[in-house]
Amino acid sequence: MSMSVGHAHSHNANFSNLSLQDTTETDSVPPPIDTLAELKPIYELDLPKFNNLRNMKGASLITANSLQQYIKGELPGVYVSESNGEPGTNIQMFVRGISKPILSNRDIYASQPLVVMDGVPLIGEHPFAFDIQNYDIERIGTENNLLSNIDFDNIESIKVLKDLSAVAIYGPLAANGVIEITSRKTPSDGQKRISINSYIGMSQRPNVTTINGAYENAFRKQFYDLYTTNGRFNDDDVYPIYLSDSLNNDYYGPSNWSDSYYQNGLNHGVNANIAGGQPRATFQFSLGNVKTSGVADDTKFDKYNARFYLNLRPFKWLNFETLFNAARISRDRNRNLRNRFAMMGYFPDLGAPLAPNKDVYDTYLQEFDKSFDKNFNNILEGFFRFQVNVGPFKLKSKFGVDYNEGYRDLFYPSTILENSNFASNYYGYNQRLMVDNQISYDKENGPNYFYAEVGNNLVWDTYKYNYAYAYKGVNDFIKLNLLETDPYDDEYLNPTAFPRQLVYKFLDRTKHNMINFYGKASYTYNGSYTAALTLRYDGSSNAQPTSRWFFSPILALGWNAKNDLMKENEAVSLFNIRASVGRIGHYNLFDNYSQGPSYSAQVGYTGNSIVPGYNGIAVLVRPYDVGWVGYDLPWSYSDNINIGFDLGFKNRNIQFSLDAYIRDTKDQLIMLPGKKDFGYQYQYESGMDVRNMGIDLSASGNVIQNDKVTWNTGIVLGVNTNKLLALPFGYDQIEVNDRLLKIGERIDAFWLYENNGMYQTDQEVPESSGQKMTYNGIVLKAGDPIWNDSNGDNQITKEDKVIQGNIIPKLSGSWNNMVAYRNFDLNLNFYFNLGRKIVNQEMANRFNFIENENASSINSIKEITYWEKRGDYDQYPLYNPWSSVSPFQTNQTLFLEDGSFLKLRTASIGYNFKDIIGNRLGKLGDLYVYISANNLLTLSKYSGRDPELVNYMGYDQGYSLPIPRTYALGFKLKL
Repeated sequence: MSMSVGHAHSHNANFSNLSLQDTTETDSVPPPIDTLAELKPIYELDLPKFNNLRNMKGASLITANSLQQYIKGELPGVYVSESNGEPGTNIQMFVRGISKPILSNRDIYASQPLVVMDGVPLIGEHPFAFDIQNYDIERIGTENNLLSNIDFDNIESIKVLKDLSAVAIYGPLAANGVIEITSRKTPSDGQKRISINSYIGMSQRPNVTTINGAYENAFRKQFYDLYTTNGRFNDDDVYPIYLSDSLNNDYYGPSNWSDSYYQNGLNHGVNANIAGGQPRATFQFSLGNVKTSGVADDTKFDKYNARFYLNLRPFKWLNFETLFNAARISRDRNRNLRNRFAMMGYFPDLGAPLAPNKDVYDTYLQEFDKSFDKNFNNILEGFFRFQVNVGPFKLKSKFGVDYNEGYRDLFYPSTILENSNFASNYYGYNQRLMVDNQISYDKENGPNYFYAEVGNNLVWDTYKYNYAYAYKGVNDFIKLNLLETDPYDDEYLNPTAFPRQLVYKFLDRTKHNMINFYGKASYTYNGSYTAALTLRYDGSSNAQPTSRWFFSPILALGWNAKNDLMKENEAVSLFNIRASVGRIGHYNLFDNYSQGPSYSAQVGYTGNSIVPGYNGIAVLVRPYDVGWVGYDLPWSYSDNINIGFDLGFKNRNIQFSLDAYIRDTKDQLIMLPGKKDFGYQYQYESGMDVRNMGIDLSASGNVIQNDKVTWNTGIVLGVNTNKLLALPFGYDQIEVNDRLLKIGERIDAFWLYENNGMYQTDQEVPESSGQKMTYNGIVLKAGDPIWNDSNGDNQITKEDKVIQGNIIPKLSGSWNNMVAYRNFDLNLNFYFNLGRKIVNQEMANRFNFIENENASSINSIKEITYWEKRGDYDQYPLYNPWSSVSPFQTNQTLFLEDGSFLKLRTASIGYNFKDIIGNRLGKLGDLYVYISANNLLTLSKYSGRDPELVNYMGYDQGYSLPIPRTYALGFKLKL
């Protein structure tokens, strides 16, 4: 008997009806390293059963492109934010809420959980490239979802590790939680296994209502009728030219552009796998391809996979194991104007939007098609490890690697850029090397069982990119930034196709190394009571020299109450109670934190935040102008408490698991205004503390269970709330990026003016001491919003803003159902978010047409979808859009809406032909055929397109591509 609390609390999403115990485990063959079924704790709930509700996922290749899409709503405590329906793009996920305010994309990167593939912690992109970008929209480079490379047909299980007793093995890398993926292993029974999985399907284009210039003119006319007498509000008011001529067929003619923008997409996937082996050796090899088409803007995603696995056991005491995954992912990106202009840092004349007439729009697309955008990633990840068993001792050593590189070669012709063409080239890579060594010992003596382990882990991370862009090439036929190649020429390595003074080159590299030493020990008495202690000592190269190391203690306790109180009760199959408490460090993401104070050194002009030189001559620049870093910055860390219990009943296979947690994340860095004498706008200071509290719940059981019909239902819930506990220097509140962080309030709350109607006359405006109420010094008038004067000083300022709502849902999860009749099965999955708010910025921009017209603002760009009717115009008051108080500004409760929703995310029906084909496909032969549909129905009060299409600030800006409804017909064949 052997037990541990190393993975005391995990929730699994199972991919087959097989046991999670490794199938290579026999009397003569030990399990592969990191599987170690004999170390499974006595009180761990075997929750994979309730996720068998979605057994189509285990039986067939599904149409999800990424890990995030696959686990959305499936794992308690994991919230997935799919803010864009474009296939292959990045998707955010958060485990047990957020520990810091999400104020930029940098914070998104720093808040993602660790993904571990067969014991190898995977590396992702680094946000340091945002330092050279003007806009916080997309990172330069491919922007492909690196977690879309996983071939899910080869996955045995996915687990979320949340409390410290489970994540301790990964240290500070796992401070935001862990998504642990385990690949399928090969049975050592001498049987060869071949499987082929394939599907073909479609993405259905959405039904939209298009509008033209006549509709937009009628919409604006109601404002002109209310607030003007001669069609002009003042001498500066100029009506847009594209709306001024009702005979202009480009804008006032048929609005039939949608057929050129939206389209049904073809999807297909195929995977072939061969596996086999004997007790001394097993192998597995697979190849796969997935192609997914978006429903808008001709977007596509393409993935190729190859996988090889080998397990060798030359002696009973020696085991070797190796696995490598290789993938190439490519993406045909969207043609959004906004994304393109933000990336280029160049705004052309925005006076007239793209015309809604199909012929005119097609002409634009023909010119756009003269551009090219080659965008792809190559990914290689794998490990080599061995285990030596000497009596009660086990020596394990592992070398792991995760390497991905991205390429993007881009060209835009002059015909779509005011006679100025554009080219850019990007190459970057992310590399993680790791070495892990462990020695373990276990001993059983009657009712006493003791397990101990010591280990050491080293991680080397490297991130690098080379990036260049250029304007005004000699013509549209030379689409590359060619260089002089003659080493004897005075212009050697200088650009020949683009002017040297308009070529900008950037390169940067950052490294992060970590080393840790740890020890853990557990004691179990009589198979009922377990206690475990883990001690870690972690060092990070991104920590300052005065605080390079961090110590983490973690204590876990477990009680098998079934064994103690209900041993003879056959009705109860499981009753475990567990608790853990401990601390874990958070490492710094950026290397400049380790250096202490430094002056910024940069050159910027022509709208660029930073440029590398002038006229092709390089200068020294350090793009660290985000915030000044001082001395004596400590490690940030989290104190965690987790209490849970697991309960199971044999009758109707009922499973129930509940966890309650408190996580206090302390000494975090936050930007405060200051250090302008060093060339900075802000300074980083430690001292921000945030608390997350919540409940994770999983439950399943058979509602109907007889010889013919089985109905299994299960629910997954994650409840989370957060609160700001402390700020640096004892501050009660600070304002950062138009957000108010206030002690005792949520860190993801909106900060908005509160609307109470509209002033119909000037006389309705409140007056105090002979002074009319003002907004930032401007006297309010008829047609202006009635904003609540919360402090009663007869002035509307930011002091009157209120904290309302939250971006992260208070409750999220799914409800899964599987009905099986003979060889048929019906699967229904409902996904929901409750208790969240959305700011409808798209509607704010629509009503704020006076300020947005001709404005060179990233949020005033009009895509072709501007000519699409979205939302309910009638629910908004007709404020005076010419007013100097900006009555339709986004940051007011007028545009705050309920973002809760319920979706029928997946419905499938399948049939297993096992009884029909018998043994004609061999003893292990099987054939399963299914039809599935995704994203079928959404129930929500939100007036926008889709309550999921919001950015990290909780704003629906209207630029995201829709999440499509998809259908698939597929099969899985086993030979």
